[in-house]
Amino acid sequence: MRLEPRTQAARSVWATAPLVAVAASFVVAALLALLGGASPLDVFAAVVKGAAGTQFAFLETLTRATPLIFTGLAAAVAFRAKLWNIGGEAQLYAGAIMAIVLGTGALPLPGPILIPMIMAAAMLAGALLLLGPTFLKTRFGVDEVVTTLLLNFVMVLFVSMLLDGALKDPMGLGWPQSKKVIADAALPKLIQGKRLHLGFLIAIGAALLVWFINARTTFGYEMRAVGFNPRAARFAGIPVNWVMAKTALLSGGLAALAGVSEVAGLKGNLTLDLSPGFGYTGIVVAMLAMLHPIGVIAAAIFVAAMFVGADAMSRTVGVPNYIANVMVATALLTMVTAMLFTRFRLKWR
Repeated sequence: MRLEPRTQAARSVWATAPLVAVAASFVVAALLALLGGASPLDVFAAVVKGAAGTQFAFLETLTRATPLIFTGLAAAVAFRAKLWNIGGEAQLYAGAIMAIVLGTGALPLPGPILIPMIMAAAMLAGALLLLGPTFLKTRFGVDEVVTTLLLNFVMVLFVSMLLDGALKDPMGLGWPQSKKVIADAALPKLIQGKRLHLGFLIAIGAALLVWFINARTTFGYEMRAVGFNPRAARFAGIPVNWVMAKTALLSGGLAALAGVSEVAGLKGNLTLDLSPGFGYTGIVVAMLAMLHPIGVIAAAIFVAAMFVGADAMSRTVGVPNYIANVMVATALLTMVTAMLFTRFRLKWR
């Protein structure tokens, strides 16, 4: 038995892979629930109720999905061009830093002007952070997986330094946190009294924009060509290094918007635990969506629902909420396997 390249992508696998991945995750979760002494039906019912059973639960799911849409889009854009951006966490924190630097009163501007300026500055910071590893990749052949991954730890340490120094809140009673953003820099709430904010609509708009770029622009075609075969793309006259640089700018900027969303839309200030791993989870979201921008929205909501629902489920059924991590991991492994079989098939001797 060996793997043989397909002459044409398997459309049936592309169509059914997300469904199979979700089904596999539920099967594994059911087995774990049985081992934990609970009924799988009770566990799944509690997860669904906790994620969408009430208006509050559903809005919490959308709120949790907002940064995942941004980081999922960042990973999907980069991976399509075979730029393996594992540094979504670093770029997220770069955007968060810019939101604090500009949003705590440094620019006395009204909200309609201040918020777009913060978002633009954050996107620039995230873009430049990814541009460095991309230059090292294209110029010297340095593996961007290593450089972007290590930048995550560097950025967390840098944020820690800032929270104990330049950005520390003098009224924070010694806690490592920044000052709150001013009212004009805060993203408006979509529903009064709820946590869902304008960042969710911005994330949806970003997904639609990325879809348009991929499907309707020369840049989108160049990204696909470079990702499929950079040597052939270079032979056809496509400036591969320049395409990679533009891809890095777009990917890093999208991830940085997740930081702005969390600071200006939800938390209000910068702390070391701002992100519980949104940058890494965005990779899972991108893979579940098979790198499709519109699919990223659905995948992000699914992943957010698993985590939000699992938190509520653990309180009612008594099964640990780590079952959500297992479900997401199972879905990712299933999707990776399915994507392998879109390009290869098993050949029996």
